[in-house]
Amino acid sequence: MLDFPKSTVFGRRFPKQKFYENLDVSADVKRLFVEQVKLITWANKLSHETMNIAPGQMVCEVEVFRLTLLGQELDERVLSLMDRQIPYHILFLLERPDGSVRFHVTYKEASQSGSNAFQLRQSYHTEWSKPEDLSLNLTALDMDALYESIVRQIAGDAIDAPQGESLKEAVEQAQHREKLEKQIAQLKAKMKKEKQLGRQMELRRDLLALIKAFESKD
Repeated sequence: MLDFPKSTVFGRRFPKQKFYENLDVSADVKRLFVEQVKLITWANKLSHETMNIAPGQMVCEVEVFRLTLLGQELDERVLSLMDRQIPYHILFLLERPDGSVRFHVTYKEASQSGSNAFQLRQSYHTEWSKPEDLSLNLTALDMDALYESIVRQIAGDAIDAPQGESLKEAVEQAQHREKLEKQIAQLKAKMKKEKQLGRQMELRRDLLALIKAFESKD
C-alpha cells in the first residue's frame, strides 16, 4: 500500500462526533457516522514543509484522513460533510473490515468570498483493492501540482483531458458529460413510456440533439 513519507505523519484520532454534535446535520447523516464509521484518523499532512516542495498558489495543504469502516460500504454524505467542514483539500483513505482499501477525493476550489469555505465540484474514487495493490505517485514540483496529480490519478479515465487543459476545465467537462448522459437516459426512458407518436418524434429529436452534443465532447 502507499507509504506516505514519514515527515508527513500526523497520526491523530479525530472524534467523529465533532462532525455532527454542534452542527445542523440531519438525523440520517448522524446515523451514518454512528453505523458506518468505526474510527477517523487524521493520518498525514501533505504540505510544502512536510513534502519539501514549493508552496502552491491554490493549495496550501492536503490532509489525509483514514476512515476505518464498520461494514463494507460508506455513504458519500459522510465524506461530503467532512469535506465541507474542513477548510483544506482532503484525501480520504477508506478501509473495510476485510482489509480492502480505496482512495476517495473530491475536487474542491476555494470560495471566491475570501472565507475559508470551499466549493465541492466532483468526487472520484479508486476501486476497492488489496492494500499492496493501491499506490499513488506523490512526486510534484509544488502543492498545486501535487493536488492535481492526486485527483487525476484517482479519477483515472473519468477525467479525459486533452494536453494543456487545466484540471478545473477537465472536471467541468466531465461534469457536463455526466449531465448529458443522465439527460439521454431520462429521454430514452420517456420514449419507452410515451404512447403518442407525435410526442415520441419530439422526444427522439431532443434525444438526437443530446447525443450529438455528447459526442462532440469526446
